Amino acid sequence: MEKKKNYSRKREAILQILRGTKSHPTAEWIYQQLKPSFPDLSLGTVYRNLSRFKEEGTIISVGNVNGQERYDADVTPHSHFVCTCCGSVQDVEDEFVDPESDREVSRILNAMVLSHQVIFYGVCGKCLAKCKTEKEDSPF
Repeated sequence: MEKKKNYSRKREAILQILRGTKSHPTAEWIYQQLKPSFPDLSLGTVYRNLSRFKEEGTIISVGNVNGQERYDADVTPHSHFVCTCCGSVQDVEDEFVDPESDREVSRILNAMVLSHQVIFYGVCGKCLAKCKTEKEDSPF
């Protein structure tokens, strides 16, 4: 028997705030945004609902950045760029792995690949510009 999905204003608000941002937020950020509207909201409720959304395939986890899991409501195939300086996460609209790769990996491992993610790590443009400015201002 399938578990009944009860409507929850908090659950809906969590999903809507996630869908309304491109910042790939943390659970803490979502909690802080919603707390004024839902004073009885707990961080645990946010985490439980994010976990549920991931299981349902409604959202994805981009992974841990600076010790905190980051989330994305855009589940269409795309890659991400993570800045190792400031921790920002940006969408990369192109897909850098050929869909044939899923079949090839499945064949090699005698497994079934369901999906994949490509994440690029480096220094974002803002951090590069800041670094350049600091070097120009340096007496050394």
